Amino acid sequence: MNRKTRETVNAPARTRRQSPRSRTRIWVTASAVTVGVALVGYGIFSAIPEAAPVDVSAAADFTLPSTDGSTVSLSDLRGETVVLYFNEGAGCGSCTAQMAAIEKNPGFAEEDITVLPIVMNPAAQIQADMDAFGVTTPYLLDDGTVSEAYDVLGKGMHAGLPGHGFVLIDAEGNERWRGDYPSMWLDPEELLHEVQEALG
Repeated sequence: MNRKTRETVNAPARTRRQSPRSRTRIWVTASAVTVGVALVGYGIFSAIPEAAPVDVSAAADFTLPSTDGSTVSLSDLRGETVVLYFNEGAGCGSCTAQMAAIEKNPGFAEEDITVLPIVMNPAAQIQADMDAFGVTTPYLLDDGTVSEAYDVLGKGMHAGLPGHGFVLIDAEGNERWRGDYPSMWLDPEELLHEVQEALG
């Protein structure tokens, strides 16, 4: 067997051998792909909305200052259907856009539904966002006490802030439904539907 023939026969064996560097590159690439898939899967899972009726119970009462200088007590709204809208507040454009869309939907007024947006910001800070989006509904200013009482902290991207959630309180002051939307958006028509379904 001449030299050329021996090289041809041994060629496959040489190509099967991988250097440590090649094996390392393959391992790193495979690990990166695995981590990427896991992160995408987590992102999809964590963005799934959670909305459901709740066991009927008295909603926690509160009194909060608002951006227009007044104070609002939940107990003063007894006899009305109220939706609390907890959100990240200043700097979250989609949160303010959500409130602007709710204001533009006539269904809430037609159904006598009062929507109270609640944020953990100083008045001046959230007012700038309200002005930018043309929102006129006063925002309630929470120091975190009310958000904690309603168990909405850490439901979004920030552990110490509310996410993007709604709590329905009926005319008798009972909590009837709640929904958390990590996608930072709920079509106002869908919100109306959820309220109507929960109230029967």
